[in-house]
Amino acid sequence: MRYANPVDAELVNGDFYHHLAGPFYLSPDKTAGDYATIRFARERCIFRRHCLSGRVLDVGCSTGGFLHSLNRLFPGDYDVLGMDVAGPALDYAKQQGLSVIRQPFLDASLAPSTFDAVTFWAVLEHLPDPLAFLAHAASLIKPGGHCFVLVPNLDSLAVRFLGSRYRYIMDEHLNYFSRPTLLQLTRQISEFAVVAIESTHFNPLVLWQDWRSPQERVPDADRAKLLRKTTGWKESPALLPARWAYSAVELLLGKVNLADNLTIVLRRR
Repeated sequence: MRYANPVDAELVNGDFYHHLAGPFYLSPDKTAGDYATIRFARERCIFRRHCLSGRVLDVGCSTGGFLHSLNRLFPGDYDVLGMDVAGPALDYAKQQGLSVIRQPFLDASLAPSTFDAVTFWAVLEHLPDPLAFLAHAASLIKPGGHCFVLVPNLDSLAVRFLGSRYRYIMDEHLNYFSRPTLLQLTRQISEFAVVAIESTHFNPLVLWQDWRSPQERVPDADRAKLLRKTTGWKESPALLPARWAYSAVELLLGKVNLADNLTIVLRRR
């Protein structure tokens, strides 16, 4: 595992994400992308293989897009709770009818063994101590329940091709995981058994834009616009043949561990 050192205090105490919430998380492009039907489709597919109902805690829920999609697509199946440190983003999630807690995960007063699932979608890479978060998650999950983790893949085609020019090599990402290091980290939590690990997601437009761009950091507004644009393309019936080809490429990259992200599913013993 590669990690940042030293780490800015605002990234540790969460102030950075509170300040980012207004201009990025709550931008119209970002919220539209987060709440689109196709958004979180891959995460939901992985999630539903292992958890068809129950109480769900989404740590780092931001504006609540994942939990909202569970409620919308599977009404009555889940009792959901979101948690984050970005107040404005949580306010938005609450306005969508979601139950949320604004508190650091490790400080929250949550009863042990009460959740059927805890999710960390694109969260562990932001943490100075991801092991502590996983250990705390294990204490909150019922025996037989699951923990779901998604992180950027350090061995992805994008990282291999672009190196530090890749937009997800960024200041707020404190840890970078490969498949072996993610397995090594999670296996330190004796209460968890690894159920599945895979490489998923691929965005060729990100690869193309970052290769062409001379900027060290892609502006947050541009990231949000791309999310909304690609989400729209995925929902367009006219682009169905192109999506088949895209899905085939993504599947192939996943098979050889070159897709953009890693997901791991852990079962509480």
